[in-house]
Order: sequence, then C-alpha cells, then structure tokens
Amino acid sequence: MKKVLKVIVDILAWVLLILAALITLMVFASERNNGVASLLGFMPMSVLSDSMSPTFNKGDLIVVKKVDDLYSLKEGDVITFFTFVDSNRIINTHRIVEVKNEDNNLSFVTRGDNNAIDDELPVYASDIIGKWTNTKLSKLGSFLDFLKTKKGFFICVLIPIAIFFIFELYKFVATIIETKNEMSEEDEEEIKRKAVEEYLAAQKAKEAEEKEADTTDSVADKAEEAVEKAADAAESVAEKAEEAVEKAAETVEETVEEAKKVADASTDDEANA
Repeated sequence: MKKVLKVIVDILAWVLLILAALITLMVFASERNNGVASLLGFMPMSVLSDSMSPTFNKGDLIVVKKVDDLYSLKEGDVITFFTFVDSNRIINTHRIVEVKNEDNNLSFVTRGDNNAIDDELPVYASDIIGKWTNTKLSKLGSFLDFLKTKKGFFICVLIPIAIFFIFELYKFVATIIETKNEMSEEDEEEIKRKAVEEYLAAQKAKEAEEKEADTTDSVADKAEEAVEKAADAAESVAEKAEEAVEKAAETVEETVEEAKKVADASTDDEANA
C-alpha cells in the first residue's frame, strides 16, 4: 500500500510539473504572437463577452484550430479573427453569415449569435486566426486570463514548480536515510573487515617491494666488492710478477759478472804460463 501511494504521488507531481510547463509555454507563446497561444495548431481562447451566447458565454474557454484552406470556410462556421473596435485592435469570435469572393478577394461577413445585426467590418483572409472546433470549457477562460497576469503566473506556475523540486529533494534525502537504515550491523562489520584486509594486503605488497629493493641493493654491493677484490688481486699479482722479473734480471746480471770474472782469471793464468 505504501509503494502504491508513493507511485500515485510521483505521478501527480509529474502531472503538476507538465501542466506548469504547458501553461508557461502558452503564456509566453501568447505574448510573442499577438496574444494568441498556439500548441500544435490549436489555440485556447478566452471568451470576453456574451455576444455568442448561448453557444458559449463570457468566461468560457474555447479551442480554435488554424485553418489551412480558407476557401473551405462556409456560412455557419464560427471563426476567430482580428478586428477593430473604437480604433483598438482586438480578437473576436463570431459566426460567418456570408462568404464573399470578389475578384479573388476573399472576405467574410460575421455576426454574434446574441447580436441582432452583422459586424460592421468585414473579415479578410489575413485577419483570420482560426476556426472554432466546437470545444468549450465553461469558466476556464477566466482562469486562462488569470494565468497571463503576474500574480496568476506566480501562483499557478512558479509555486507548483518549486513544490515539485522540493518534493524530489525530499525523496532523494529520504532514500539515502532509508538505505542507511537498512544496512545491518553485519553489513557494516563486513565492510570494515574488507577494508582491513585491503589495508593489510597493501602493506604486505609494500613490504615485499621494499625487501626486493633491499635484495637488489645487497647484490649490487656484493658485486662491487667482488670487483674491487679482483682488482686488488690482479694488482698484487702484477706487483709480484714485476718483483720476480727484477730478481731474475739481477740473477742474470750476477751470473754474467761471475762468468766474466772466471774468464778473466783464465786469461791471466794462460799469460803467466
């Protein structure tokens, strides 16, 4: 039951927003189009007098549709058009009582159903706004006029939109609180446990990286020591080889001198003999 009520409230909120948007569109469209609001070719119009009574009365809302072929209009059709009253350009909706087409110049004679005489000015093709669709909504025309005022726009458009967004914000906050309340202590403990495991795993990985780096540094140090020892050994061998060569040279020199002395002695003995 609670979920059904929530769905109904959501639907009503969206309907309210859509209506507010349509009303806004109609109001602004009417301001830009000589006071005529058009939605897909259909124009809601407010009746401002009883000249068409009892067909429709002052304060009613009628729906007018744009006419694509003006030559299709005939006697008996109710049309909405621009006209002048006391030098003021107004919008009027009356019934066609006569169609005139002189030298391809189309015009219409109109009269209100509650009037005894025809309208003073003829209606030309360029004056026609649209044709009544036989749709009327009693007393809603006054509401449409109210919407076009600043007060009406504020009450019927801005306030509903503000209520909609406040309601959506409330739903968002309520959803967060509900989700948090639905989380049990076991879920919280599970989240904490996973967080601790992830932290420990990260620490182990960091330690492994540090050990690997230490091992690499140790191997490099040992290799450097081995190179240094090999260099020292080679230097020692070179020094010993140099000493051996010097000693051998000295020995050879001594041997040559001894041999020379022996040869000199032999020569002296032969001379004395």
